[in-house]
Amino acid sequence: MADLDDIRDGKNFGLGVAAKTEGFYLKGLNNSDWGLKNRLSRIFNKKSGRTVMLAFDHGFLMGPTSGLERIDLNIAPLAEYADCLMGTRGMIRTSIPPTCTKPVCLRTDTGTTILTEMNHNVLIAEQDAIRMNAAAMAAMLSVGEKGTEDKTIANFSRLVDIGMTYGIPVMGVTAVGKDMARDARYFGLASRVCAENGASIVKTYYSEGFEKVVACCPVPVVIAGGKKLPELEALELCYNAIQCGAAGVDMGRNVFQSENPIAMIQAVGGVVHDNLKPKEAFDLYNTLSAKKAPAKKAVAKKK
Repeated sequence: MADLDDIRDGKNFGLGVAAKTEGFYLKGLNNSDWGLKNRLSRIFNKKSGRTVMLAFDHGFLMGPTSGLERIDLNIAPLAEYADCLMGTRGMIRTSIPPTCTKPVCLRTDTGTTILTEMNHNVLIAEQDAIRMNAAAMAAMLSVGEKGTEDKTIANFSRLVDIGMTYGIPVMGVTAVGKDMARDARYFGLASRVCAENGASIVKTYYSEGFEKVVACCPVPVVIAGGKKLPELEALELCYNAIQCGAAGVDMGRNVFQSENPIAMIQAVGGVVHDNLKPKEAFDLYNTLSAKKAPAKKAVAKKK
């Protein structure tokens, strides 16, 4: 309790200075609660308004795929260069040091693997996301896929209810069904469904006409990297998406399967935050890779 002695009347009331009523810097989220916006502010860079998320949740579907054999060796060293880490509770608990202060977008649904029919998912307990100090929660929607569309959308709607209760943003991850065309019409529909059901962030794939996908989605859209591409092509993918209005990337294989992942994630950051063009970012990648390359030992010539 404050000491009751020497109570002084306030003097500096800022009379004549209007209270600030600034809008939030991410689209569509100005009317969200303080806690939700505070968490989003940890994920999205306030200067650029964008994010570089590092995705390494592939293992719950694929197992120890290339680049994810050892999260502690392959992913933990990349954390300092990412704006946000996206992974499962098991890998984060076992392999990411708790001293890491990067925000976590927790993969909050789990289910079937590549060995069976995918996308039959359920949600983990919300208490676990809270225990892990999640800055966001992510779940998949298989829009257009018979047999799983209704369940995954129901899962997602339930997750948004949980997020709204605790002020935790939810990211909708659009899955592409086997019979779905990978085009702007489909991605625009799937992204809009995520937003209609309360997503604060949408993760989807880049395609021709991506500016329409971004325009019809009222919340920030980040792109998935997809399958591994040559480094320059991956940087071109990032650049094209940013030019179309994407709010960042949530990349995995194009980073951790790169020949030099640390250089690659910094090059991606150059595109996302510093507006580097693909060639400039690729030059940065090569420069950083050269600095990390071990010196070649001189071989004595035989006389």
